[in-house]
Amino acid sequence: MVKRVCRFQDFKVFVKWGFWFLAVEMKFMKLGSKADTFQGDGSCGRFVASELPTDVVIVVGDVKFSLHKFPLLSKCNYLQKLVLKANEISDEIHLPDFPGGPKAFEICTKFCYGMTVTLNAYNVVAARCAAEYLGMTEEVERGNLIFKIEVFLNSSIFRSWKDTIIVLQTARSLLPWSEDLKVIGRCIDSIASKTSVDPSSVHWSYTYNRKAATPDQIHEVTARPHRIYASVPKDWWVEDICELEIDSYKRVMFAIKAKGRMSAGVIGEALQAYAIRWLPNSVDALVSEDHVRRNKALVETIIWLLPSDKVIGGFCSFLLKLLKVSILVGVVDGPRDELIKKISLQLDNASLDDLLIPARSSDIITVYDIGLMQTLVNQFAKQHSHDVDYVEGNETSDDFAFGHDSWLKVGKLVDGYLGEVAQDPNLPLSSFIELSQSVPDSARVTHDDLYKAIDTYLREHPGLTKFEKRKICGLMDVKKLTSEACMHAAQNERLPLRVVVQVLFFEQVRAAATGLNAPQNLSCDSSQSTPNTLDYEKAPEDLNILSKQMGDLKISEKERSKNWRKDGKKGNKSKAGRAMLLSSRSRRIFDRFWVAAKGTERTGVPRHRGVHSAQHLLILERPSHLVPLQGTEGIQSHEMKTCTVRRICTKCRKRKLWRFCKVKVNECIWMHDEL
Repeated sequence: MVKRVCRFQDFKVFVKWGFWFLAVEMKFMKLGSKADTFQGDGSCGRFVASELPTDVVIVVGDVKFSLHKFPLLSKCNYLQKLVLKANEISDEIHLPDFPGGPKAFEICTKFCYGMTVTLNAYNVVAARCAAEYLGMTEEVERGNLIFKIEVFLNSSIFRSWKDTIIVLQTARSLLPWSEDLKVIGRCIDSIASKTSVDPSSVHWSYTYNRKAATPDQIHEVTARPHRIYASVPKDWWVEDICELEIDSYKRVMFAIKAKGRMSAGVIGEALQAYAIRWLPNSVDALVSEDHVRRNKALVETIIWLLPSDKVIGGFCSFLLKLLKVSILVGVVDGPRDELIKKISLQLDNASLDDLLIPARSSDIITVYDIGLMQTLVNQFAKQHSHDVDYVEGNETSDDFAFGHDSWLKVGKLVDGYLGEVAQDPNLPLSSFIELSQSVPDSARVTHDDLYKAIDTYLREHPGLTKFEKRKICGLMDVKKLTSEACMHAAQNERLPLRVVVQVLFFEQVRAAATGLNAPQNLSCDSSQSTPNTLDYEKAPEDLNILSKQMGDLKISEKERSKNWRKDGKKGNKSKAGRAMLLSSRSRRIFDRFWVAAKGTERTGVPRHRGVHSAQHLLILERPSHLVPLQGTEGIQSHEMKTCTVRRICTKCRKRKLWRFCKVKVNECIWMHDEL
């Protein structure tokens, strides 16, 4: 019969250093009323002080108990059988593999003698298993120990949040008895049920880290359960179950997820808190031989427990850190592939620092695992293909309609990642290009970050051939560069000359459009951009697009001449003027751009709203004295290699026929060797 079950309704709440401590007395049960007369003999022996001599010796582990047969046999069915056998052989009874050891046996023995026994969450499971071992059932005597322990478990322990967790922790050392008696299963069901209740109905104590609390402020509040002082958060249960071992934690989390009442965000917070609790901070401790197997099992378990839905907030950062740990401890491909899939689902929430994962394989010569980044982007593209709609009827493949800004974030991440890995001298050009092309061009609002990455790669890889330079620069669309990036690119000696010419031209177009308040359809956004190419055969296609844009500009001869003279003397403060005052190499190219624009009017070549100025710029990117140019007869004599029309000489700055100029022809910008 249960003598007393203590239930404490009042408790105190303490807040100090950001933590809540709820002081609640643990539930316990007292059995028996006689005084405890158990004594020790100074060695490994225990006996009951009594006037009657002991008549049986029971050995449990390394402890000998000198006891009396009558109180034991009246309640223990198993001891009855053992005593009958012992009388025939010896006076000692050995109980090997006794659940709970000598302490649990002493609890059962005191109950048989009627001595006072106190059961609580720490010893109740051991007592329950020991009673089962000894056969202390209702068939032997009514109100036996098994019955009373079951009453205590169901009426008190499993109704208490803290006590249930303690019981589950202690039950691990009592396997398989605790599992066969369904103590572990009942603990898990109790915990899962309590986590699924409405937070407003939580009236028991729990541990919670409140970061909003003032560190030096201490609050002491006495309240009843139905008058909890602060609102209960949804993740109130997370920190308490972090104390469970991985096997118990895994079963609890599966039970919580099976209830179907917990959001993916709370599940993610619980897994993150558990990983922080058990994974070591140092790499040496993480991969040490003593703990690497446990850490590997822990990471694999967390991966399988991850929610399938996308979790908002900083959960992606946790997943990427978990991926780094999984690589260090050698997680097998199955769980790691599953983790990569979950990371790619929310790659747009990642940060650049978390994506810089060092390469651990001996086959990879680069500092960072760029192949892993490529896999993440490819997986993201597959899972977010519904966010990108191709515009039907458009010949170009760069026109997309975005349903979400996820691609824009990923594009910025990829460009930032390329800028970091480009500093690696061992990074192959093919890997750089492949990763850059994984992102659609419309995912980049500007190409400034991509230009920085390309410039970094060119700086760290000076041995690139001209073809390789043209290939990597072909990733960039100069029409998507901002004015600041154009200013830098125009003076960049590492870029191919053709790219510099294109940068100068489109910056001039943009400056002219800004100065004349051009219509809005003259823009450089993604919907009007065309892929940048370094093939000369693509020049007619570029010309058609430029003709439409330049047709909207009305720049008179007088205005251009005025700007030219002004820029040559004082300098212009506008964007076009700043482009004129670049380094000598860029300025010579820009001078040629203006000369070509003016010369068409004096040679009889048809000119419509400045269209042919753009044509000359594109055509004259190759040495004009090597290939005859269609529509440019009279501008230049290919046989004499001298100009037969009046031009502004680049040396004496006077307008004259070039054949009368004292300056040598090969020093003229028109015939410069650099082109």
